[in-house]
Amino acid sequence: MFAVKAEPKKTEFLEQAKSARLERANEKKREEACIEIQAYVRSFIVRRRLQKQVREEFDLFFQPCNGSETIVPPKPAIDVYKLVRKLLFLYSDRSDRERLEVLCRYLVASMDTDSTRDCYISLALNKDLMLDCIQQIKDLLWLCCLQLKTLKPDNPNDAKSINLHLHILVTFTSTSTWKMLKNKSMEPLRASLNQLCNNIMGHLHQSGMYSALQELLSKGLARAKPCLKHATLSAVITLALRPLVAANFSENLINLFVLHILSVPAVVQHLSVMAPECLAVFMSNGLFKKCLEMLISEQSTRIVFYSLEGNYALCLLGNIIQLADIEKEQLSTGLVEFTVVVSRLLERCQKYVVNKKSNLTHWHPVLGWFSQKTDVRLHDAMTHVVEQLSLLWSNNIIKILFAELLAVETPHEYPTLLGAQTPQQANRPKDLLKKAFSSRQNAHKSNKQEQNESVIVTLVCALYQTALSTLTQLRMNILTGISQHEALLSKLWHYIHTHVRLKSLLEQLSNNSSSSLPDCQVLILFCDCASYLITILDDIEMYEQQLPFRLQQVADMGLFFNQLVFRVVWNNVIDIRVVANHSLFVGAHGLLTLLHERDCRRQYAPKNHWLIKDVKASAFLGELEHGKKAASLLLQKVAFIIPHKERVLLFRKFVNGEKAAMGLTESVFASPQSTLITIHRSRIIEDGYRQLAAIPAQALKGVIRVKFVNQQGLDEAGIDQDGVFKEFLEETIKRVFDPSLNLFKVTSEMRLYPSPTSSVQDNHLLLFEFVGRMLGKAVYEGIVVEVPFAPFFLTHVLGHHYRSNYSSIDELPSLDPELYKNLTYIKHYEGDVADLELNFSFDEDVMGRLINHELVPGGKAISVTRENMIYYVHMMAHFRMHTQIKEQSNAFIRGFRSIINPDWLSLFSRAPELQCLISGDTAEIDMQDLRAHTQYYGGFHNNHRVIVWLWDILQNDFTAQEKGQFLKVTSNPFK
Repeated sequence: MFAVKAEPKKTEFLEQAKSARLERANEKKREEACIEIQAYVRSFIVRRRLQKQVREEFDLFFQPCNGSETIVPPKPAIDVYKLVRKLLFLYSDRSDRERLEVLCRYLVASMDTDSTRDCYISLALNKDLMLDCIQQIKDLLWLCCLQLKTLKPDNPNDAKSINLHLHILVTFTSTSTWKMLKNKSMEPLRASLNQLCNNIMGHLHQSGMYSALQELLSKGLARAKPCLKHATLSAVITLALRPLVAANFSENLINLFVLHILSVPAVVQHLSVMAPECLAVFMSNGLFKKCLEMLISEQSTRIVFYSLEGNYALCLLGNIIQLADIEKEQLSTGLVEFTVVVSRLLERCQKYVVNKKSNLTHWHPVLGWFSQKTDVRLHDAMTHVVEQLSLLWSNNIIKILFAELLAVETPHEYPTLLGAQTPQQANRPKDLLKKAFSSRQNAHKSNKQEQNESVIVTLVCALYQTALSTLTQLRMNILTGISQHEALLSKLWHYIHTHVRLKSLLEQLSNNSSSSLPDCQVLILFCDCASYLITILDDIEMYEQQLPFRLQQVADMGLFFNQLVFRVVWNNVIDIRVVANHSLFVGAHGLLTLLHERDCRRQYAPKNHWLIKDVKASAFLGELEHGKKAASLLLQKVAFIIPHKERVLLFRKFVNGEKAAMGLTESVFASPQSTLITIHRSRIIEDGYRQLAAIPAQALKGVIRVKFVNQQGLDEAGIDQDGVFKEFLEETIKRVFDPSLNLFKVTSEMRLYPSPTSSVQDNHLLLFEFVGRMLGKAVYEGIVVEVPFAPFFLTHVLGHHYRSNYSSIDELPSLDPELYKNLTYIKHYEGDVADLELNFSFDEDVMGRLINHELVPGGKAISVTRENMIYYVHMMAHFRMHTQIKEQSNAFIRGFRSIINPDWLSLFSRAPELQCLISGDTAEIDMQDLRAHTQYYGGFHNNHRVIVWLWDILQNDFTAQEKGQFLKVTSNPFK
């Protein structure tokens, strides 16, 4: 019994012991926690007390003189050192920023005394304190650098602080202002103190001084209007240059300078305005040349670019270009280095340029869609950067970069490629001998110099070509700058004419199809610039003044690029799958098309100049029939290389092929796809529109059977084989194109174009579409209709007005010769264009009402000046020829192309050729050919007596006009 009762007491005792142990352990922890908290609080209180004590001591020590807020009486340098040591130990930016400024102000003032007792830097001469004193100066100056990173220069109070920190940095990094050294007894110490300054500067740039200066410059200059004053900007540049000078411009420090100073947006531009003496220091030390020597290394360029964002690399490029513009002599001697460096920087930027918008791209005002984020601060500064970049295509730099090319005298007459001369003849050995003989006559130019000239021309052309593809939003500015140089393009064409051999070029391309080939770069740049220039040349400049090219040169260009485009495709020099997008092909084809269209509008080249004589038309068409891609591409791009007659036959072949595919080769009456319409003689347009406008285009391509109803309401006799549908089509077209209907108007040369006021007709756009379908049907069936269109309108039908090199001003004479004359007068006006009081709008009398048209939004408030004059001229022409009749033209073209395949229209490269397809050829009819292809019915044959009489009368008695009418009446599109 007793043993059983003892068990609970033992358990209870153990529990009580355990509880007591836990209580003692917790008590001990609480005691330790209390001790720790007390120690922390005591240390905190002591630190606060110490901090307060030191700060009070500091404030008392640097208390200003009576009556002054800032002037502190001189103090022994040793006392200042001790107090500064305490302040730096407990420095807090939040609490001690003002004290730091007081200290800086005092230290700067102490350097203006010759007393070694009071001058702070004199402690560096004390053997016991030297090391500690130097370290204290370094720490203090680095604190000032950190302040430059946080202060805002657009804040007036911060601006004062910035100047103070810059002042102390400038003071302690050079002995030039130390009054102590003006004492002759201290002169022996100058070298040691200079070494001390170099030591301090080395510490600062290793710690990140350049980064602090970059941040300050960016905040002050990366804006529309800089907020840094002259003294501030000058001090920053002085600090940035001192380590460079001290280290004798070591590559490492030049690298830092380029990365952090020359990458600041438009810093050189602001220096040229606000602190030109700093640029003088740049020039005196040859900084531009040294930067090029550093950047010429591809590795250095790569390091610099990857250290910078693409945006700041663009800013660096702008500063280098402006330095080149300032130091023209250095640019002349370092032309190759400059070209290579700028090209590499552009190529690096180009890697981030994309063609379209996406979730990973951002819009850049210079580069377009860019795969890196744009620093917000750069947006306001980009205007200044663009001004710097524009110097690259300014007259001054172009003259220097192309100096050797421009120095070459272009002969007034030189061996031409015109007439019967072929490219093979142009590449004959005699040309090479003649060139060699000419080289011997010019003894001052050796073969090595000629090679150097070619290398430089190639490098410079590659530079500008890279700029065109990288600076996408400045492309037009670049083309304008290059093409408007008075002699450059003419000299460049002379260089191509004498240096670029077509055979050699094709061989190079067959081995390496890259557009980076030297000759390719020259050709691509020339094509782009010449295309731009010829687009804006008027007839006076091109045909009368013959500037910048003589017409002989223009014709030679057409022959050269015609051969180039043809041979690149025909000989499969570049893979047929990618040739259409190859830069050389695109540029050459664009210029070739422009030259051909200009010749079509006003001839300057000999007859058959554009035909390729090396390949017979029959052979070409044979390749086309076999489905050769080269022939198809050439037909699409440069159809004019084969005769027009062959292209018309090819067009008819395409039409017949489509008809066969649709089963339209049966007789008129048996055709399953015939459509019967009833037309009242007094309502030809209305009945035709009502019955034909709604049917599908596919049905309209089939057989249309027409039944006429006369004025008495009776059906007329007639079958389609006798031309009833042809009569309906001719009557319809004749009436809808009558200007009195106000769907179309006529030019001064009685050529038709859509009326801008056609809206007075109900459903006028549907009518235009119907008219387009009817004309398309006539062309589709080979029915000739006498409808003379204005050439500019036919250009729209062909779709050429969508080309990038299309110029409205070129086509304007075919619409309004008087307006063209007036716009040409404005373009060549020698006085101040502002005196004409023009703006980007004009008034027009529309049916008795005066209506004002704005050429651009807000055009009434935009005055025409010398700078925007060319833009005004083109916008005016564009409005008259396109904008005013855009809806009508689009409706007509939509209807026409619903019948005529748009791909077939590429067979006809100019308006007269399309007009010929619509209205027939004006050439004399070949009666022998007509007789040989005539089909007879009703028992007649070629040797029948009546038929012989017929052909005799036609041959000997009919006039050319009567022969044409006979052909029109007897031709039958349905046989």
